[in-house]
Amino acid sequence: MATQRLDQLSEHFANKKTKKTIIGFKNPEDVVIVSALRTPITRAYKGGLKDTKVERLLYCIISGVIEQAGIDPKIITELVIGTVNTLGGGVALGRMAMLHAGIPDSASVVSINRHCASGLQAVAQLASAIRDGTTDVGIAAGVESMTSYFQKIKLLREDCDESSLENPLVEDCLLPMGITSENVATQFGVSRQKQDQFALRSHQKASYAQKNGLFKEEILPVKTKVKDAKGNVLEVIVSEDDGIRHDATLQSLGSLKPAFKPDGASTAGNSSQVSDGAAAVLLMKRKKATELGLPIIGKFITSAVVGVPPSIMGVGPAYAIPEAVKKAGITINDLDVVELNEAFASQALYCIEKLGLDPNRVNPKGGAIAFGHPLGCTGARL
Repeated sequence: MATQRLDQLSEHFANKKTKKTIIGFKNPEDVVIVSALRTPITRAYKGGLKDTKVERLLYCIISGVIEQAGIDPKIITELVIGTVNTLGGGVALGRMAMLHAGIPDSASVVSINRHCASGLQAVAQLASAIRDGTTDVGIAAGVESMTSYFQKIKLLREDCDESSLENPLVEDCLLPMGITSENVATQFGVSRQKQDQFALRSHQKASYAQKNGLFKEEILPVKTKVKDAKGNVLEVIVSEDDGIRHDATLQSLGSLKPAFKPDGASTAGNSSQVSDGAAAVLLMKRKKATELGLPIIGKFITSAVVGVPPSIMGVGPAYAIPEAVKKAGITINDLDVVELNEAFASQALYCIEKLGLDPNRVNPKGGAIAFGHPLGCTGARL
């Protein structure tokens, strides 16, 4: 009876031509995911992707989702890229990558910078465009080569208007992210011990997931070239995240010095790693996926964005998640799994405790503290 009722409701919504995306019901107008992949995430300056250019990372991951879905690249009409520090906002490099991947020049490309949520915003923007009919079939991608650009593009005080900086909130926008992590820890009482314990658990979960092949379905191995310590160029296939500390202990994490202030609690062990990587999600309406005979692996329901004081920017998810679940017509207790960015243990812990989340349901395969946080990529990976 339950199955029959679901089918009846699905037919009802189809007949009404509604664009509502109700959880648990299938509607031809649903925006669905038919393919999703990421590259391995590797350590900046020393990992397997350190010499791989942004356009190469994008080409590989775009080609990967097209191949996984088995579609003709000529049906792609839009590419949305989330990236933070990439030269020129990543638009030209994205254009290079899509053309190299066989997507026609009639398709459009746009880049988005919402800092750590850039890749997620790319997915949300593309889903919205597909829902309202602006585009038909698209790829939302996130990419960052922190090796290439992280230290080269920084907003300095001397670049800013001095009169604007007289406003304390404006001046806080210049704070390094590590200091905002320390502010969260101090303001909300997140101890160093709790941060190290959280980081250890992230590494342990990621270690278990990697050793048991739980990342294989989501990782696209990347064939690339890398320079060794002697300057020799080697051709390699990078297939695994290389930042996981398999032998991490509470003692080893506790021995690390504060990274951002002498008496601080954020360290290289309980903060996300500086990394390189890319991720991509192929989206279209359910009716299009059905027409093409493609498997549907997920449905985009809704998203929410909420601003917070820049001095504690990492607490954003604690305020955006309630808005998102409210828009979806559910409660936080209805969430089975939560993928939460671990920019820093301080902010991740605050968000978990503020929302009353079951820690066992958060990042079951580990998070950015364990395998890295290529800024523009992470949202799409999540």
